[in-house]
Formats: sequence, structure tokens, C-alpha cells
Amino acid sequence: MEYKDYYKILGVERTADQDSIKQAFRRLAAKYHPDRNQAKGAEDRFKEINEANEVLGDATKRARYDQLGAEWRAGQNFKPPPGWGKTSPQFDSSFFEGIARRGANAQQSSGFSDFFEGLFGGGFRRASTGTTSSSTLQIDVEDIYRGLKTVTLPAGGSVQIRIPPDISDDKRIRIPGKGPHGSDVYLMVKIKEHPHYRREGSNIYLDLPITPWEAALGETVTVKTLAGKISLKIPPGSQSGRKMRMKGRGLAGQEPGDLYIVLHVHTPPADTAEQKEYYARMKALFAWNPRQHMI
Repeated sequence: MEYKDYYKILGVERTADQDSIKQAFRRLAAKYHPDRNQAKGAEDRFKEINEANEVLGDATKRARYDQLGAEWRAGQNFKPPPGWGKTSPQFDSSFFEGIARRGANAQQSSGFSDFFEGLFGGGFRRASTGTTSSSTLQIDVEDIYRGLKTVTLPAGGSVQIRIPPDISDDKRIRIPGKGPHGSDVYLMVKIKEHPHYRREGSNIYLDLPITPWEAALGETVTVKTLAGKISLKIPPGSQSGRKMRMKGRGLAGQEPGDLYIVLHVHTPPADTAEQKEYYARMKALFAWNPRQHMI
């Protein structure tokens, strides 16, 4: 079993915080997503990136992975360094023998490398095909954007499934051989409403609150998107409802969708006498009626 340096795969330091790991994963996943990148080896790279995130993005798994040290190159031939059992008693020689044994006995991969399967107890056998079983799978627009989701099946353990970009409510996803007695599992998809993003076909819409001064004067603001944080320049004189299009930043597909950031001007509350006086001065200064065209 070859040791895999997940930090190197994501291009982050071993001391990187969780936000840095998340940002690196989103950047690389968007770059190598099979629906966006048809180059040879892109899909394998995409799986490798997801595997790295599966470990480093989880504090418990990351701590367990870090315990192995950077010197492990082959599971069965691993020789613990002097004093290993004293500093890390939970990882004695039998632990590594178990890793090698599970890797050798694994009959079917769930999409992860042998190293991952050995480390986190994977490697599921497929029994003879029987009847089918079904369950409901709740996903959101972030799952659709990533294109992958890890689910836990009672009879099949944790498996990684692919989410097609055109998925919709009540569509079924088939997972062969992961149900009771080797039966197929069908997951009925239910798409959850997201607090920030909404999906229309392959396009994504994000309502962005801005202040009156940002709208009137123009300003560069930071916006969190599905692909990570971006800097957005708001044009001077913007009004509520203005749409700013980010081409190709929607969902993947044969024709990638766009991201539309919809501006919404929010006025601050006037809670103090000074704040109320400021609004009164604005009223006198502008003498403006936005409903004039309706009279």
C-alpha cells in the first residue's frame, strides 16, 4: 500500500487550517471536475483530490492520518520508528498488519485508494445480487456543484457517489451491490433549499445584500461563491435587482452554467437620534421621489 501525501495533493502545508484546506479543495475540484476537464488523467486527479479532502477536511480523520507520519511508504512493510508505541499506543504493529490485511482482502473499491480504504476501514465485499433496496438522499446545490457526495449505507458502509449536474427531485441514483445481501441500492433524490444559493437549470443565483453607499459610490466587496471567495466590483449607481453575471461559474455540464449575483440594497436602521437626524438631512439634500414615474 503506497503512502499518499494528502497535503501535497491539495497543495497545502501540514499546518494549514481548515479554511485553507477547504479553499484548496474547491479550487482544484473545479479545475479537474470530469464535466469541465476532459484531459487525460483529469478524472483520476479529481478522485485523488476528493480523497485528500475526505481525510483532511475531517478533524478526526486528519488527526488519525497525521499519526502515521510522513515516512510510511508501504503498509505491510512499515517499520515503526523507535518509541512509536509509547507516543502513539493506538497505532501498534497489529494496527498496520490489519491495514495490509484489509487492503489485500478488499474485493471491490468504493472509489478510494487502497491506502484510504486500509486506513479508514474500507474494502467492502459484494455478495451475490439479490433484491433491491431504496432510501432517500438529501442533497443541496453545493453537492451538485462538487459532483460527489459520500453517503453511509447500513449494509455497505461509506461510499462515494457521483451527482450528475442535471439531477432533479425524485431522480434515482443506483449503487450496485451495496444493499443487504449484495442487493442494489436506489437513492431517491430530494434537493434541499439552500439559504444563499438557488438553482435555475445550470445557472446559480446568489442574492447579495449591499449598503446604500456601496450601491451609490461603488466598491469592491468579498463574496462567497460555490467555488470559493471572490472579489466583486460593484459599479457606482447600482440599484436593487441588478444582476452581475459570472460566466461559466455555475454548474458543470456540456454547456456550463453561469453565476448571477443579484444586488439588493439594504438600508441601516435608525435607532439613535443622531442616526434619525442623518436620514432627515438626506431627505432634505436629495429631495428625491423614486415613485415619481408612478404618479
